[in-house]
Amino acid sequence: MNFADRLKQLPAASHLAALHLLGADGQVLATIENKPGQTGSLVVYAALAALYGGRITPAAASLGLEWYAEHVADAQAFPGKHPNIDRLLAWAQGSESFGVRTVLA
Repeated sequence: MNFADRLKQLPAASHLAALHLLGADGQVLATIENKPGQTGSLVVYAALAALYGGRITPAAASLGLEWYAEHVADAQAFPGKHPNIDRLLAWAQGSESFGVRTVLA
C-alpha cells in the first residue's frame, strides 16, 4: 500500500497542533507540526504513539517505515531530505524508546 492510501486508513490528527518527540531525559528532540509538508508525518507518528503506549519503540519505528512505503527508498537515497523518516530508520535499528507529547490545536 502506498503512503497516500495508508494515510487514509490512519486516524485523523486535525485535533493536534504538533507532536514533541522526547529523549530519555524528557528533553524535546524534535517537533512535528500540523502544517503543509509535515501533516502526513504528524498522522504517522500520532498513530504509532497511540498503538505503542505513547512511545516510539524500535518496533513502532519499523512499522512507521512500512507506512511511509515508497518514501523510504527516497529517504535512504537522499539522507536529510526526509528527516522524519531518517529518524525512524535510526530508531528502528536501536534499542531506545522515545516519548511523544501531543500539543492540542
